[in-house]
Amino acid sequence: MGIIINKIKKTTTENKLNILELLFLALALAVDAFVVSFSYGLSCQGKKNIEAFKVAFSVGLGQFIMPIIGWYGACQIYNHIAPIDHWVAFFVFLVLGIKTITNSFKSCDCQCSIVAGIGLKELFLIGVATSIDALVSGSMLYFMKTDIWVAAGIIGTVTFICSLIGFNICRIFKQFSPHILEISSGVILIGLGCKILFEHLYLQ
Repeated sequence: MGIIINKIKKTTTENKLNILELLFLALALAVDAFVVSFSYGLSCQGKKNIEAFKVAFSVGLGQFIMPIIGWYGACQIYNHIAPIDHWVAFFVFLVLGIKTITNSFKSCDCQCSIVAGIGLKELFLIGVATSIDALVSGSMLYFMKTDIWVAAGIIGTVTFICSLIGFNICRIFKQFSPHILEISSGVILIGLGCKILFEHLYLQ
């Protein structure tokens, strides 16, 4: 009986992301928020600290809530796809990574028109638009038996910090394109997906 219990525990935790991997995932998911905050930092002419906090809070909150929604949504369908959960995680990360890299090659003008402040409606749209990938990643985290509250907390906090940094350093690094960050995040996502698949197929 003890052998069976240990085997079950191993099966349910073998693909669980550790803290370092969650940080890498959070950084990859935070790139869109960083770029958006960078853009608003260039354009906003109101009270910089207040506007920076508003943008960072909206994207951080979105990145915290969306993975939780995705996690509980995946919970409803887990029994149907449990035998291929590692393939689901791999393809989710692969698609997100390719999407991020592809978007980095599209023309992007971060020089937005000058604005005095950011309204609640715009903040809501920013929070949702930058956290769609986090919604999908949340469903993947369920298949990997990852504690969603810890993961969502890390993702939301990292996004909040990255957004503040992006908003406030944009004027210093105007000469650098943020596209390299998007490419790097895409590579990270694809790498995580490959790691999951490798561990499941070859390390069991």
